[in-house]
Amino acid sequence: MSDEQLRVSLSTSSVYPGSTASGFELAARLGYDGVEVMVSIDEVSGDIEAVRSLSEFHEVPIVSVHAPCLLLTQHVWGTDPWGKLHRSAEMALEVGAEVVVVHPPFRWQRDYARGFVEGVADLERQYDPLRIAVENMYPWRTGRREFQAYAPGWDPVQEDYASVTVDLSHSATAGEDALQTAKALGPRLAHLHLTDGSGSPKDEHLVPGRGAQPARALLEHLAASEFTGEIVIEINTRKAADQQAREADLLEALAFARLHSSR
Repeated sequence: MSDEQLRVSLSTSSVYPGSTASGFELAARLGYDGVEVMVSIDEVSGDIEAVRSLSEFHEVPIVSVHAPCLLLTQHVWGTDPWGKLHRSAEMALEVGAEVVVVHPPFRWQRDYARGFVEGVADLERQYDPLRIAVENMYPWRTGRREFQAYAPGWDPVQEDYASVTVDLSHSATAGEDALQTAKALGPRLAHLHLTDGSGSPKDEHLVPGRGAQPARALLEHLAASEFTGEIVIEINTRKAADQQAREADLLEALAFARLHSSR
């Protein structure tokens, strides 16, 4: 076996409530290969010149852009969802990223949801060679009640997307096995959010290896396959006691990815 490794990058969301700038600084200092920019309420995250300058200063490439699809970012870059996706794709091309991560629409975004699958395919054609990778989500659960919050659905395996992002925390919350999802997707798997979850109704974003998802087996599967996409650490460090503890979590996640992704 060679010592080649898949590239491991850091999502700027992993340092929240820290800034986009701190995400770049930590990625460079801790030894990550690149950065995924989560376009968020931090104005720097949506400023092409600012993130390009951060990338150049810290000498880490921007590998992907996460469009502002969260409830928290509903008003970032306006309220037109297609406008947000076009702007995300344009930003990705400008900064040299290869992937735009997109969530499926919320069910109450009826017009957006109605043409979403076809619209994403059109975007990929328009912005080729970018991959517009739709992320797996999960049902919202409260006790025994379950609410289908996404349309056309939370499971991208069931839809005709050419490119998909698999997030292990979302798989855990949905009660799915991320390895089986990856195998079902085959070459449609374009992007991985490496994290973990216990199966709680909450979207936990644990350090990989601390939850119940087959994170190790999934990395080994990708390393043995023809996977050419990005592995991006996307963990929740908000509860870290201090900066030292946050950095320890980010280093543990990176070490886990490196250990199990050798080719």
